[in-house]
Amino acid sequence: MHYRRLGHSGLQVSALGLGTNAFGKRADEESSIRIIHTALDAGIEFLDTANIYANTESERIIGLALQGRRHEAVLATKAGLPRGQGPNQAGSSRLHVQRELEDSLRRLKTDYVDLYQIHTFDPSTPLEETLRTLDDLISAGKIRYIGASNYAAWELMKALSISEQQRFARYISIQVSYSLADRTPERELMPLCLDQGIGIIPYFPLAGGILTGKYAQGQVPSGSRADTDPNFSRFLSPDRIQLGTEVGTLAAELNTSPVALSLAWLMHQPAVSTVIVGATRPEQLLESLPSVDLSYSDDIAQRLENASSRYIHQEPFAVYRLPVE
Repeated sequence: MHYRRLGHSGLQVSALGLGTNAFGKRADEESSIRIIHTALDAGIEFLDTANIYANTESERIIGLALQGRRHEAVLATKAGLPRGQGPNQAGSSRLHVQRELEDSLRRLKTDYVDLYQIHTFDPSTPLEETLRTLDDLISAGKIRYIGASNYAAWELMKALSISEQQRFARYISIQVSYSLADRTPERELMPLCLDQGIGIIPYFPLAGGILTGKYAQGQVPSGSRADTDPNFSRFLSPDRIQLGTEVGTLAAELNTSPVALSLAWLMHQPAVSTVIVGATRPEQLLESLPSVDLSYSDDIAQRLENASSRYIHQEPFAVYRLPVE
């Protein structure tokens, strides 16, 4: 496994990380724990979760899996998307962030989180309040580093400016939808991250499985995201399915899988620090490992560019935002 600095911070993370959105949902407790242990054994120490994943089950399962192995993991979680319908059940106010962190720590069976991320920009809470709260939590030893998720470039830059002015801890990373099927971060976010030393953590790196080729010719495999989440069908456009086919063709020329090629392409992009992949069984995770050492020619790089450049200026594949009050 290769390790990289997360942005310009001193924190080292594995080039391949484990996303845990499926734990407690599409992967049961036993399978999820085996996946986590498989990841740690392979050197994948960056584990990413959130307080809302599988209605908190993901964090609970991770807490069980890391008993006796907490020191092996760089553990990241998030707060900010809705946890309920009442007041103060979402956003990044001091009240919500502190309460959700305490709940996450209890479920994770730990007294600190390595990377605490605000899951989305909160238009109803001053950034000064959020950043001061996060700075206080770092001082209290409950979190080590902070990151953002689903921020627009201007929102991230505003947060960085406030941190500089007020001498608060600054965001070191941002999570964003980024893949061959969604290159919108390259318009504004990537130049900002390169300039400011922010590490990009792509989510949906395989476009929900589209880049694996599993949905070719309109197929919907049993247990796939499109099978378990009917809303996912909106992403299955003919052009994206065709992109998955083209990636598969190029992967075959390299004697590798479209999964490995798609992930390796992301790892070669500027500012990308770690790429998080999900899994519902250990074997699926192991299929991603060859991406870490995969290299390809300039010709393959150009053909990937030609096949995917249209997605720089389209709508994002996914973005999660709070409603504006």
